[in-house]
Amino acid sequence: MAKRLRTSTPRTKGPAPRTTAPPPLTTDLTHLDSTGKLRMVDVSSKPVTVREAIARGRITMSAGALTQVRSGATKKGDPLETARLAGIMAAKQTAALIPLCHPLPISHADVRVIPFRGGYDIEATVRTTASTGVEMEALTAVSVAALTIYDMVKAIDRRMVIGSVRLIRKSGGRSGTWTR
Repeated sequence: MAKRLRTSTPRTKGPAPRTTAPPPLTTDLTHLDSTGKLRMVDVSSKPVTVREAIARGRITMSAGALTQVRSGATKKGDPLETARLAGIMAAKQTAALIPLCHPLPISHADVRVIPFRGGYDIEATVRTTASTGVEMEALTAVSVAALTIYDMVKAIDRRMVIGSVRLIRKSGGRSGTWTR
């Protein structure tokens, strides 16, 4: 019989943090058929509309790594411009990376790398006119851009952290606009 690990929450001083209930989740998994097998969703009956998605993520790094990146002193070249290009290219290749994603005609993809005190925020905007949305393309663009920065700066700082990759906004289609 396996032992159960005890976990505890560290106690902090002050009032308990305020939490809000998460939005209700749907139980309709569209990538499963009635028997539970994976399938690609048939979007042929969905209307073709302009669809856009915005995603964000973050990479944090040491002060020394930030100094080198911001001064242009990295040996592999400019990691920020390389990350922007990698993110745009990744958005266009999402269907090859994520099983069951539809290949989409991307009409616009942009990746911005925004400095903050401890690293960089990465924001991707992707647009198409199609029968399905570009949320996965925007999330993929952010993820690959962050991984590219990591790859190009890892010789300086292997303790970088990539995180907070999330959808910020999506618009178009039957469900309309959703904003975090």
